[in-house]
Amino acid sequence: MKIDALNISIIRHLQEGRKSYKVIAGDLGVSENTVRSRVSKLEDEGVLEIVGLVDPEAVPRHRVVMVGVKLTTMDLVKKGEEFSRARGVVSVSVVTGRFDLILVVLLKEGFGLLEFYTEEVSRLEGVQSVETFVVYKSYNLKIPYIF
Repeated sequence: MKIDALNISIIRHLQEGRKSYKVIAGDLGVSENTVRSRVSKLEDEGVLEIVGLVDPEAVPRHRVVMVGVKLTTMDLVKKGEEFSRARGVVSVSVVTGRFDLILVVLLKEGFGLLEFYTEEVSRLEGVQSVETFVVYKSYNLKIPYIF
């Protein structure tokens, strides 16, 4: 799918929060049906997903950590997909540098680092080492609430 200037403008409007297609269309000088069909196509193509995101610092007794994972295998995409299905994992990225994967993990009361490592990471084969980075303060970090 081609992402043109109109698609980018529509996406920018949607980033501002809930807004009707009629308002977006008026701002961009196109029809409401144009906005609706563009958004629908962006969603169908997997380019755009409209979801509710939360500031994890605003949710009581929750904490975000980032985890660097070093693997014993070079099948990074397969391992990334496996990690993406682990409880608490918000996102997984295949990266360059000293880690193979970087995870964003949401923890909560009753499901902390110990549970994440012993119940989730321990069942995945091919993990050489992990390093945890606790997020004390974030800026512009919004995540889906997954629990």
